[in-house]
Amino acid sequence: MITLDSERLSPETWLKQVKPVAKYPGKLKVFFGYAAGVGKTYAMLEEAHDQLEIGRQVLVGYVEPHTRPETTKLLEGLTVLPPKVYEHKGIKLKDFDLDGALLLHPDLVLVDELAHSNPPSARNKKRYQDIEELLKAGIDVYTTVNVQHIESLNDVVEEMTGIVVQETVPDVFFEESSLKVIDIEAGELLERLRLGKIYQEENTSRALQNFFVPEKLNLLRGLAIQKAADHIIINENKEVSKIPGMESVFLSLIFDDEVALTKRTLRWTARLSQLLRAKWFALRLMTEETEGENQELIKLAEKLGAEVVNIESYDVIETITSFVKLQGVTDLVIGKNVTLPWWKKIFREPIEDKLFGELKQTEIHLLPYDEKAMKPKSGLSSKIRNFFEGNKFKDFSITFFLMLFTTFMSSAFFGSGFGDQNIIILYLVTVILVARFTTGYFWSGLSSVLSVIFFNWFFVEPLYSLTVYKEGYPITLIIMLAVGLLVSNIMVRMKASSLSSNKKEHQIQILYDLNRRYLLTSQLYEVLQITATYLSNSLNRDVFIYDESFEKVAKSFSESQGNASVLNKSEEQAIAQWVALNQKEAGVGTDTLVGAKARYFPVILQGDTAAVIGVASKSPLEPNELTEENLNFIRLVTVQMAIAIEQKMLQKEKQRILVDQEKEKTKGNLLRAISHDLRTPLTSISGAVEMVLNEEPAHELSREEKKQFLIGIEKDAEWLLRMVENLLSITRIDTQKMEVKKTEEVLDDILSSAIFRIKKYYPGIQLEVSLPDEVVLVQVDPILMEQVIFNLLENSVRYGVKDKPIKLKVVLRGNATSIHVINEGQIEDITYLNSLLDNDHKETVIDSKKGLGIGLSIVKTIISAHNGIIYATETDDKEIDVTIELRRKKG
Repeated sequence: MITLDSERLSPETWLKQVKPVAKYPGKLKVFFGYAAGVGKTYAMLEEAHDQLEIGRQVLVGYVEPHTRPETTKLLEGLTVLPPKVYEHKGIKLKDFDLDGALLLHPDLVLVDELAHSNPPSARNKKRYQDIEELLKAGIDVYTTVNVQHIESLNDVVEEMTGIVVQETVPDVFFEESSLKVIDIEAGELLERLRLGKIYQEENTSRALQNFFVPEKLNLLRGLAIQKAADHIIINENKEVSKIPGMESVFLSLIFDDEVALTKRTLRWTARLSQLLRAKWFALRLMTEETEGENQELIKLAEKLGAEVVNIESYDVIETITSFVKLQGVTDLVIGKNVTLPWWKKIFREPIEDKLFGELKQTEIHLLPYDEKAMKPKSGLSSKIRNFFEGNKFKDFSITFFLMLFTTFMSSAFFGSGFGDQNIIILYLVTVILVARFTTGYFWSGLSSVLSVIFFNWFFVEPLYSLTVYKEGYPITLIIMLAVGLLVSNIMVRMKASSLSSNKKEHQIQILYDLNRRYLLTSQLYEVLQITATYLSNSLNRDVFIYDESFEKVAKSFSESQGNASVLNKSEEQAIAQWVALNQKEAGVGTDTLVGAKARYFPVILQGDTAAVIGVASKSPLEPNELTEENLNFIRLVTVQMAIAIEQKMLQKEKQRILVDQEKEKTKGNLLRAISHDLRTPLTSISGAVEMVLNEEPAHELSREEKKQFLIGIEKDAEWLLRMVENLLSITRIDTQKMEVKKTEEVLDDILSSAIFRIKKYYPGIQLEVSLPDEVVLVQVDPILMEQVIFNLLENSVRYGVKDKPIKLKVVLRGNATSIHVINEGQIEDITYLNSLLDNDHKETVIDSKKGLGIGLSIVKTIISAHNGIIYATETDDKEIDVTIELRRKKG
């Protein structure tokens, strides 16, 4: 046995070193048995040695210390990871070191006891969640488990053995795993137990009296074999295609007040839906009488693989029927209480009888259960405590206070001509008030009955008796009761409908405002900040949203917390990073990182984590879990946020493509312009040189002719030099962002430098300069802007009418500066110039004899980089006016 000593690091340091997400997830192999001692761990270690021999890196992450000599001997030659020490209530506990295994990242890790519960301070509540992390990191895992720990078989095991197994593993965890059944006969297992090969002597006698009974072991053995067979059928036949239109869709119902019934229904549906590979919904109906929610049932349904749907309903049968038809449900699973009292049957028609009449095309499975046997018994003290701690005592107080108050007021008016009919109205008003301020139908119905009793007792002769002698009063009392029940029923429904409508309207309004704000944003961080603000205002909790790189975080604080939020701690950010890496929810209310002060939600976009949302508890000292309604709302916002992020990414990608296209267009224009502008001077130079070199004695060139050739060569060389300067000007522009480094410059100085340069090359140029009286400041790159003015002046000299003056004029308009270069030329050249400046010209145009080419291409590029515009127009004097418009600052 080889042990490893690893330095204990802080959670933040682990997160920096561990990268649990791999391109290809690891493979899981489960060594499966029906009881402890059948040889699961022994078989796992034997196969680990086989893997070691073929060259794989094997690490023993954790093996339960059963002190079995045969098992301990197999650890020799294998690398064993030291256990991690956890401290809980002064007791030191040794358990699997998940972070150490992730850091070492071997090919294969052995982790015993899959269903084991981790110490309270561990990151994950259950060991199978540790194994999930290993698999996501691309590490293969060998593990062991017994059949009684499978979640969907929990109730079956309880019926077989009479023992409730607390540590369970969800069935969906095994979907992609391979199963190796380790099996021995029950008699042989009992013999091994008696010989002390399974437990120590003090535990053996207790095991023989409880779990290790031949009848129980045989039943568990059969159940394990059946589960393994089902697993083979499910996994080996995955490639077999289903018959179109014959897919099964299962539906089971979640009743918050029927915990035992719902658990049985969920587990039974899970077993059947897994075998048939069917889609499965778990429908939770919230009625007027629903108080709070049972998170245990919702988590169990999700753990078993169901898609949980919450619907507010005022007609249970209609809601179920609509859902069945909408989702194409083929099988409906409901529980049937076989011990329902006769008096309940009188007032309550069985739900299955109604559904049989409505769903003629759907198979309905009835699961019988004994409410007395399955429902946990509660003593009198427990019932009293629940009565005073919940809303029942409040509703009781409201009901009897209003009834007593109405009776007192009626007694004060009774006998003074007030009239019996007015007293009846007072009682009906009381029934309405009770329905308004209490929860559910019970108290309003009770107040209707009490109203009739109180009215008869106190105000109908003979007084203080329930006997009615007065003619017509029995009918009056019956009508009074019927009206009270009807009015209370309507009031309860109206109240529930109003609350539901207000709640939904509020959420819809928030989502509408959220999407509207998303459309107005241009930056990704704005999306994060808007979402954080809306969630914080809606939930009244602190909300932090981290971007994918964790370089930026959008924060929004609730009114009660202010800036002293628990989310500001580095430990909370480390948890958010873990959520981003593993792409699963963690924190308060989950089974992962339960010590967190918030709940964290990953925002998944195309398989990658785009952001992480952290929602804090209301109180740092007393964590308040989010309700299922809150969770659904946050997840809905998460989806909207992911869509908004994708839109911003697409916009950014579109902008990048447009920039690339513009760059390619500019590049093509420059290349075409260069090809033309280089050809003209080079042809002239080549021709002049050829004339001089190839002169013949009979036609010898004179000295003056040679001088003219040399002058032409000099001018063409100067032209080429200026063209190179133009090309160098382009290199000053950031081609990735089409930006330049701008400074505040005096425009007069830039124009003076450009005029000095143009006169150097063209001494005979006629320039008329018109400048404003005030000093004009502009934000530009002075060298590039000088090159622009020079190019425009040079084009005017070369392609304008000879011996005509060129006008250079600066005009101030509002907050913009216009620079005009005006010269006489052919008016049709305006269209040609604008085609060059708009970059929509064709190659044939570039190569025409006009050949303005590279000069104007560079001018256009420089002006665009300055966020300016350039265009050509015709003046009133039929001249060509090339105008540059720039923003300016006044000096």
